[in-house]
Amino acid sequence: MNMSGDPAQIGPEGCRGTMSAKEDARWLRWVTQQFKTIAGEDGEISLQEFKSALHVKESFFAERFFALFDSDRSGTITLQELQEALALLIHGSPMDKLKFLFQVYDIDVCAWQGASAGTEWGAGAGSHAASSPLGTGSGSIDPDELRTVLQSCLRESAISLPDEKLDQLTLALFESADKDGNGAITFEELRDELQRFPGVMENLTISAAHWLVAPAPCPRPHRPRQLTRAYWHNHRSHLFCLAAYAGLHVLLFALAAGANSHLGASVMVAKGCGQCLNFDCSFIVVLMLRRCLTWLRATWLAQVLPLDQNIQFHQLMGYVVVGLSLVHTMAHIVNFVLQAQVEASPFQFWELLLTTRPGIGWVHGSASPTGVALLLLLLLMFICSSSCIRRSGHFEVFYWTHLSYLLVWLLLIFHGPNFWKWLLVPGILFFLEKAIGLAVSHMAAVCIMEVNLLPSKVTHLLIKRPPFFHYRPGDYLYLNIPTIARYEWHPFTISSAPEQKDTIWLHIRSQGQWTNRLYESFKVSDPLDCGSKRLSRSVTMRKSQRLSKGSKILLENHQFCNIKCYIDGPYGTPTRRIFASEHAVLIGAGIGITPFASILQSIMYRHQKRKHTCPNCQHSWIEGVQDNMKLQKVDFIWINRDQQSFEWFVSLLTKLEMDQAQETQHDRFLELHMYMTSALGKNDMKAIGLQMALDLLANKEKKDSITGLQTRTQPGRPDWSKVFQKVAAEKKGKVQVFFCGSPALAKVLKGHCEKFSFRFFQENF
Repeated sequence: MNMSGDPAQIGPEGCRGTMSAKEDARWLRWVTQQFKTIAGEDGEISLQEFKSALHVKESFFAERFFALFDSDRSGTITLQELQEALALLIHGSPMDKLKFLFQVYDIDVCAWQGASAGTEWGAGAGSHAASSPLGTGSGSIDPDELRTVLQSCLRESAISLPDEKLDQLTLALFESADKDGNGAITFEELRDELQRFPGVMENLTISAAHWLVAPAPCPRPHRPRQLTRAYWHNHRSHLFCLAAYAGLHVLLFALAAGANSHLGASVMVAKGCGQCLNFDCSFIVVLMLRRCLTWLRATWLAQVLPLDQNIQFHQLMGYVVVGLSLVHTMAHIVNFVLQAQVEASPFQFWELLLTTRPGIGWVHGSASPTGVALLLLLLLMFICSSSCIRRSGHFEVFYWTHLSYLLVWLLLIFHGPNFWKWLLVPGILFFLEKAIGLAVSHMAAVCIMEVNLLPSKVTHLLIKRPPFFHYRPGDYLYLNIPTIARYEWHPFTISSAPEQKDTIWLHIRSQGQWTNRLYESFKVSDPLDCGSKRLSRSVTMRKSQRLSKGSKILLENHQFCNIKCYIDGPYGTPTRRIFASEHAVLIGAGIGITPFASILQSIMYRHQKRKHTCPNCQHSWIEGVQDNMKLQKVDFIWINRDQQSFEWFVSLLTKLEMDQAQETQHDRFLELHMYMTSALGKNDMKAIGLQMALDLLANKEKKDSITGLQTRTQPGRPDWSKVFQKVAAEKKGKVQVFFCGSPALAKVLKGHCEKFSFRFFQENF
């Protein structure tokens, strides 16, 4: 049960084997303590308390477990009954645990439905509870009982399937298990069926312990050892740039401090920090010149410089600027205090700090007041740039306060006599890039042609592609829609392939104010600027929908429109390296699939272009084409929380599978792996039957019941050690892992890549 306690001492991992007398005594003390935690004042556990302790979504399993634990049919569970049940599930033989599972499935459907529909069952120790049939069964499982169990399994795993599909799953499992064809599954038949699935019997043992014993604390994520060979291999350019950056600061500080050594220690520190700030406040903008960085990605410098970490370096320089500014200010304050204490000083401390009267600075003595203003502005930008502001639906606060960098530059020019020299080259590059971006974005009329509203508040935009807009798979652009926000530009990954000439696809998840306004603006039935030729466009829409019969977008969620917008880009990302890889592993979490949607389409287009088939003997072979693609194998892993999220790109994935339909599993160039984290796996008693039924039906129909793909959707999260071991064992060439998703998962994947010496690249904005 998921309760407080000391699960580190006694957990499922430690309960697989036989406990020693000492461990058994400690386990009994622990069970007693947990019992007291959830038991009522009467010292017994009611059904409602039992449900709360198990944290289950579907009451069926809680009621079945409760009925089986309640051996005296009193309507409550005593400490002795709990200990006996746990002892059976933890210390018992596999057959004992299998019998428990069989009893969970062996129900009287009509009686159970009647009991579960009431609200008084188990509320007290009355005769109704004592005579409840929940704890007894007929000794066999009929199709209706199995359907009831599978229906509860679906609800527990947050999977929604039509009744027809539920019937198919029930019949698939029932017909497979009912060996003698007598219309009922006996205990022996269920045992034989479980043994057909490798690992289920073992997982059943673990599952029982995990269900009824407090879970052990999550193991600490693997942290790669620093400066190992693998770590150096993945971070050599990063470490080199950090060393060069630190060395440059030491040099600048030493030169400036040495030149002012005659003015005292405080002035030396202030001048040294000021010289470092001259470099940082000018070079920090270079790291955000996306057009220049995109151009550099196409040169040999991409192999030397850590261009993929430009945002991290930008953030690091921001921290350094704030830190040096504070030290610089404090050093000047110390110097002003010392000057004000001199008897011959004509100025007080506050005059030295806040006014132009002392004449400090090269522009009308403005160094002190501009310095104070600069510090306040930098602190404001620093606070509003924190992740809690940017990722909590207040991106606009970050956006508008960050625009104050123009004022910061202006104040720095007045504050420091040499800053304009440092800013000259970076400033020219910056304004040239901005001017080019504005010119390009307004060069041709661009409009949103179609909008699809997808599950989980995802907006799919189809934008008319300008003739001059040339991009690569995985690139992103900045989008401005004046009707949503006139002055705001937001970055989004392009989800269409470059080979798609007419339109640009964007899939936008509603996570902030701007994206939510975008989604809500298209929820109305008749969007603005829809144009007059709606009937003609409806015909076009129906033609496009015929391309994906299994995943047609509902008419009310598909709108044709003509909404003016501006795009700035494209800009390159780490995924541009994919085509220079030999074995690429693409991992997308949730909407993180968007860069890979474009890449997968382009990869298959190039692969089909290289593939030739003899018209006589049907022999196929790969012929080299000058497309700079070295790929030998691609593994695509998509992890989603719920079933609906797969609908975003299921038609694309279906097409990719169809393109490889004639190839054997061993020869397939692209291999798909789908994971649904809300679904429970075979190691959970609440899902064993469902997962077995899904496997059987998938083998029969050659497609997955959850997504409709040929690829079977796996429940839970990937076991990354096993995933990477399999990838390494294939020996298809040098492995490079590309990831787009949450930073927390990125850290986990990065640690595994260090272990296997795989190169790791993460999508950043």
